[in-house]
Amino acid sequence: MECLNLALHGRMAQIDSHIAVNLFHIFAIAPFFLYVAIVRGQLVPWIFSLLTGLGIVLLVYHGYKTFLKWKAQSPSLWVNAIHVFAVAPLLIFIGSKGYDTPRWAYELLAIVSFGALGYHIYSIILQINEMQNAHANTDADAKKGV
Repeated sequence: MECLNLALHGRMAQIDSHIAVNLFHIFAIAPFFLYVAIVRGQLVPWIFSLLTGLGIVLLVYHGYKTFLKWKAQSPSLWVNAIHVFAVAPLLIFIGSKGYDTPRWAYELLAIVSFGALGYHIYSIILQINEMQNAHANTDADAKKGV
């Protein structure tokens, strides 16, 4: 029973970190991207520098994670690849173009924002269901005396 509890607690810690990432994307990233997409040419100039810097950080971090996951043949490689090949270049493009950014780039950023929002809400729902199922299984095992 102790091994089961340790395994369950280890899984819970992993789920908690994923929920933190999801909440960060829901309450910070998606609203910020949507704000940029809506306000567009009325943004303060430093926002463009922030977007460029964020894009570079995403490119480096997720590029490294993509390489590691590709080497390990991880099924979650796609998450990092999307950041490397879509999100980071878009942020760098908007940041470098500044006030000359074409409309399509802002529209694409709005799509990315809504996509991130929807995906991360969906992910939290799946994780809550997984936690409830794990709790129900633990309760059932305890009743059986396992």
